[in-house]
Amino acid sequence: MNTDKYTDRDWEELTGRFKEINVDKAWDQIHSRISNEGFRAETPRIGERNRRVLFLRVAAGILLLIGLGAGIIYVRNTDVLGNNIVIASGSDQRDVAVTLRDGSRVWLNRNSKLTYSNNPGKGTRNVKLTGEAFFDIAPDASRPFIIDAGNANVKVVGTSFNVITRNRENKVEVFVRTGKVMLSDASGEQTIMLEPGFVGTIGAEGTNRSLNENRNYMAWKTDTLVYEGEKLEIVFSDLKRVFNINISADDEEINNIPLSTTFFSMPEDTIIQVICNTFNLRSQKDGLIYHLSR
Repeated sequence: MNTDKYTDRDWEELTGRFKEINVDKAWDQIHSRISNEGFRAETPRIGERNRRVLFLRVAAGILLLIGLGAGIIYVRNTDVLGNNIVIASGSDQRDVAVTLRDGSRVWLNRNSKLTYSNNPGKGTRNVKLTGEAFFDIAPDASRPFIIDAGNANVKVVGTSFNVITRNRENKVEVFVRTGKVMLSDASGEQTIMLEPGFVGTIGAEGTNRSLNENRNYMAWKTDTLVYEGEKLEIVFSDLKRVFNINISADDEEINNIPLSTTFFSMPEDTIIQVICNTFNLRSQKDGLIYHLSR
């Protein structure tokens, strides 16, 4: 099976539709404004009330700059001139794009958080991820890019790959699209090297490396689902991963129905409706659960 279905041109067309945010640039502007206007050496000492007003103005400016490029996300700094920047996506949001200072790009899936330094040193490039994200790392052989994924570390120089800090089996999972990725546990005792098309996992039971056979693995990023005779059970699993929904079939035979189609940029409700119309099913939604019946 072709594990890299989409060409680079297709990938750029898909990812190019989402406007990126450059948090570093936004913070530089705020930092410059604070330095020039808010904290001049000759500025008289201000009271507690004025400090709160100043802080709120700065925070409002940051939210405005970030909000213009990313929609409903939040940016949190340790303090106004702190060292760490945190980007987080909400439960109803995926594919939040962020450009780092070195030119690397990161896309966050829903309920994910990226933490990195606002003042990176000259050594390694370090970030911390909670949740899931796709990385496109700018090459720099002298400065490896290291991701703290909680129970594991991911180390690269220049490549593109997907990281899940906790999958269904409570393991760190990495899928490599281009280049090579080194995945190791927090202690550094277990290490595996991954090439393009491979998925690696690491957890309490050890490491595993296998060729990816799911063409829809990156559907949350590409916004495209392709099926050629796959059972609805597999389709429902993909929809859970992409849209964070659960689909329950009242009749087990529904799970075995084969589906051949392509869903491109469709909302979850539309996809469910297409499936129901195609196979003469009906659906009832209860929160994040869809119940399908004949």
